[in-house]
Amino acid sequence: MLWLVASLAWPTMLEQLMQTAVQYIDTAMVGTLGTGATAAVGSTSTVNWLLGSTLSALGVGFLAYISQAFGKGDGENARRASAQSVLAVLVSGVAFTVLATGLSPFVPVWMQVDPQIRSAASGYFLILYSTMLFRAANIIFGTVLRAAGDTKTPMFAGLAVNVLNIILNYFLIYPTRTAVIFGGEVVLHGAGWGINGAAAASAAAYALGGILVTAALYRHKRISFKGYSIKPDMSVLKPCLKVAFPNMVQRFLISFGYVAFASMINSLGEISSAAHTVANTVESAFYIPGWGMQTAAATIAGNAWGAGDDKKLKSLVKTTTIAEFALMAVSGGALFFTAPYLAGLFSGDYAVLSLCSAVLKMVALSEPFYGIAIVLEGVIQGVGNTKTPFVFNVLGMWGIRIAGTFVFVRLLSYGLISAWGCMIAHNIFLFISFTAVFLSGKWRPKSRLLQ
Repeated sequence: MLWLVASLAWPTMLEQLMQTAVQYIDTAMVGTLGTGATAAVGSTSTVNWLLGSTLSALGVGFLAYISQAFGKGDGENARRASAQSVLAVLVSGVAFTVLATGLSPFVPVWMQVDPQIRSAASGYFLILYSTMLFRAANIIFGTVLRAAGDTKTPMFAGLAVNVLNIILNYFLIYPTRTAVIFGGEVVLHGAGWGINGAAAASAAAYALGGILVTAALYRHKRISFKGYSIKPDMSVLKPCLKVAFPNMVQRFLISFGYVAFASMINSLGEISSAAHTVANTVESAFYIPGWGMQTAAATIAGNAWGAGDDKKLKSLVKTTTIAEFALMAVSGGALFFTAPYLAGLFSGDYAVLSLCSAVLKMVALSEPFYGIAIVLEGVIQGVGNTKTPFVFNVLGMWGIRIAGTFVFVRLLSYGLISAWGCMIAHNIFLFISFTAVFLSGKWRPKSRLLQ
């Protein structure tokens, strides 16, 4: 079981590692433009989570259905679901492009971004979300491929996205300049677009990723939608949406919670906003083991549930939780000791670095426990139960993180450290809740998606 989990998890981990590396590079390159640029880019990042997580929720519905279909040996229904995912991409991609670009002037205002950088944040947001159709394809089709046990194809597509993003960043962010290389002067050409250049580079890279993943799914021997109708097929869409809808509402409310959370932090000023942006960027790399294991756990759980193999399901839970705790303990320890050095990669401002290092050391201690919650949530979603994660995540976000941050930041004026303390309390709540429901045994749905 450990080998099976690892074989599915490592490509996803590597894919996310590459994405995080580019995020590191993006933040570092934009950081050279000043604290204002970093704050402008980071001030709307939570809206990115809001849109991206809603698309991911659609993917979860198809993941549960397709993984269970393959577990049952029903390749025909799996491919029909693949065709329906095309419809989901077209509808969600077009709708989100219109929504995001239309709201771009208003988002920085709603996020309480400093008035001096609102115009820059709005321009960045507009460019970045102009290619939402391709991002929808990347997210949903990537999930369909993973549900079929193919985690390598999304990984290679992610590598291409990252390489293009770095190259375009280099040429679009900075103006033409002269550098000394091996004792000689070399002219380095650039567009000088600043943060708009970073947005354009990311938008183009996302478009490439969507094209590559779509082509890969179309040619895939096991899960291709070629020859299948993309007209609405309710016999497939209904069970997929039954799983996806609670997860979609959950992710929307959670992401909206992130928006509210970031909005309260942005109100603390440019230093706190920049420190929060840098800390989120640094922290993201250390959650990679958790998200990689979650994808593997969800796929295997769906296969086992579809096949009616309870023994395999129990073995999966035991193996993934032990492995995840160990991985996240190592990850958390590394974050604790390297926090000041990693923060220094993105900002030279002493106030930003000091505040960022403090919150990163705090959150590092909770990572092993949050990792277990991530994996158990993946198992539950894989068997088609998205209602239980919905309840736990919404209660944790709004009852602990948002309510606590409002009290400590808005009413008591305690600052960024108290806000991250509320975030850690939220993570611990998820660990306790998911562990308790697993021990009780009340997490299996009453019926399977495919009867």
